[in-house]
Amino acid sequence: MAIKPLFIRAEWDDEAQVWVASSDDVPGLATEEKTLEGLIQKLKIMIPELLEANGTEMKQEIPFELISRRFEILQGKDV
Repeated sequence: MAIKPLFIRAEWDDEAQVWVASSDDVPGLATEEKTLEGLIQKLKIMIPELLEANGTEMKQEIPFELISRRFEILQGKDV
């Protein structure tokens, strides 16, 4: 049986210049990193630790999906 992936949100914090991750599927998850690649490496460590701390045994691989969002503004020629 396929395991449902955990959904992790990553949003760009323009002021702090970092990606901020959170998830409803992983209680207590709140972390940040300068790059998405760095964030993924951090999540690979934090997610199992948080799941175990919340009583979920890691008996098999658990997939996660990182959904990123970053807003930008385009300037027109006359601005």
